[in-house]
Amino acid sequence: MKASEIREIRKLSAAELESKLSGLKKDLFFLRMQHATNQLDNPLKIAEVKRDIARVKTIIREQQAAK
Repeated sequence: MKASEIREIRKLSAAELESKLSGLKKDLFFLRMQHATNQLDNPLKIAEVKRDIARVKTIIREQQAAK
């Protein structure tokens, strides 16, 4: 995820962040399935998606703490 994408994510509302998080979790699930069946071309993609999930969770927590 690029810095510009992170800035865009910080502007999202709580509901939009939750939907983004659920989408990333789905992506991670499908990547794991592809990895298990040896269909995944780039296994580093799993780590990238995990980091993106952590970033979104951090932003959600920051917004909750600010309230």
